[in-house]
Amino acid sequence: MRLNNSNIAVQKNNLDASTVRLRDNQQMIWNFTKMHGAGNDFVVLDGVRQTIEMTPERARALADRHFGVGADQILLVEPATHPDADFRYRIFNADGGEVEHCGNGARCFVRFVHEQGLSDRNPLRAEIMTGILVLDESDDEQVTVDMGSTRFDPAALPFDTSGLASRAQQQDTLWTLPYESESIQGSADISVVAISNPHAVMTVDNVDTAPVAQVGPLIESHPRFPKRVNTGFMQIVDPHNIRLRVYERGAGETLACGTGACAAVATGVRRGLLASPVRVQTRGGVLTIAFDGRQLRMTGPAESVFNGAIDIDKLVFSLALNR
Repeated sequence: MRLNNSNIAVQKNNLDASTVRLRDNQQMIWNFTKMHGAGNDFVVLDGVRQTIEMTPERARALADRHFGVGADQILLVEPATHPDADFRYRIFNADGGEVEHCGNGARCFVRFVHEQGLSDRNPLRAEIMTGILVLDESDDEQVTVDMGSTRFDPAALPFDTSGLASRAQQQDTLWTLPYESESIQGSADISVVAISNPHAVMTVDNVDTAPVAQVGPLIESHPRFPKRVNTGFMQIVDPHNIRLRVYERGAGETLACGTGACAAVATGVRRGLLASPVRVQTRGGVLTIAFDGRQLRMTGPAESVFNGAIDIDKLVFSLALNR
């Protein structure tokens, strides 16, 4: 479809009209890199050398797997606003919402900064919503991320525990959370942890048959989690090996979730089920998590797939017409 009007503005599905405004010979081209960490895939944008004004509509358009580039999350590298950071690192889920942290994205972040020549510092310090991350790229192309503070207080997620049954298991607390929909009802015994973003973790006998697609969204949007929650399904193979699937807040099930892997290991260690370090097998690859009872360190791959450029407002406009 060719647009010849000199000034076309569309406002549909509550879009901000300025986001989808097209004028002849006026383009907003964004250069990007497609990357993944263990199959958890990203569109990464350099907001240092180009102007990036991210909106929920633009994030959703980039993440769209049919009409856009396709990604679980959009990562934005910006100049730091904190004196102790080298860069600012922002994360937008596929639904357009900005979130606090993404572990697999953090590994891609440091690889992107080095590959694009934005900095040769190693380790690198990245500013996120809730603090500073330290990221170290090794010679074997693995990246290690110091994941920052880990909080187990339900209020840190937040998680409303009023009236819920609970039981202690060594250093952890299991909460019995009822869930229901028109087609399913039941309950899950969950551990909760905030690793900048919120996680609920349950153990299952076999991740291959776990009801991730059915139960995941019910817990993710459960009213007891007012900011929603990432939901992990953990199968324990032995004290140093687990298998994991995660239904991510705002993205659905992904091939891997770095903070989800950290959450699973931290809660498993506290419950006496795991011993650090732990090898986490996700559907997209392997991550290694070390937990000393307070701090978490994650090691795993980060790979660039291709570079590209896109007229972002033309994409948003096209998506509006196809909705």
